[in-house]
Amino acid sequence: MIDTYIAIDLETTGLSAKMDKIIEIGAVKFVDGREEAVFSSYVNPGVRLPERIVELTGITDEDVREAPGIEEILDDLERFLGEDVLVGHNLLFDYSFLKRAFAYRKRKFEKNGIDTLRIARTCLKQCERKGLGDLCAFYDIPLQAHRAVGDARAAGHLYRRLSEEFGEVSKECFAPRELVCQVKKDSPATMPQKGLLYKLHEQYGITPEYDVERLTKSEAGRHIDRILSAHRAVRG
Repeated sequence: MIDTYIAIDLETTGLSAKMDKIIEIGAVKFVDGREEAVFSSYVNPGVRLPERIVELTGITDEDVREAPGIEEILDDLERFLGEDVLVGHNLLFDYSFLKRAFAYRKRKFEKNGIDTLRIARTCLKQCERKGLGDLCAFYDIPLQAHRAVGDARAAGHLYRRLSEEFGEVSKECFAPRELVCQVKKDSPATMPQKGLLYKLHEQYGITPEYDVERLTKSEAGRHIDRILSAHRAVRG
């Protein structure tokens, strides 16, 4: 069990760290069970938000349009996290997005963490549903669901409640573990790729739902292939 940790949560455009983007980061530092500091930021993903994500989170395109890109946030986030252990519910999901964001910019991001979902699966077998909302309801923990700081804060309090109840009998569950996530590095879209995309947009009257300047090499390749395939089909 630990007394100082940072609970963290992300909101994203989808479930794939490879294909989707971060739109909000929330982190809450706890010391001896008390909140000491908060990190919160919208993130401009460079793409239009899917309707289902807007409905789920309440975050809109207007909210993220003027927000910093992820590359502008990493330094401040890294300073805030420091060497503290991370806590989260289904923590590897959030960690995989951050790991990829750092790796894309050729930066290391190695952390130890504690997953409250893993603890719940071991210690709360009587609870059929173990989502964050379900467990917060079980322990009467306030929750602003599907917002980064709200979910992070709730996960931090949930960890504390679980450690008080089960920490002495299930010590292994509460020990920080190295977070392991293999990330295949990608690189920014090349100038020829971006030039071709701009040309295709103009040629076919396309208003893209993504920011060409923020695309990775593989993302640009997929957009180029999709546009060319669609217009070949029309011509055929």
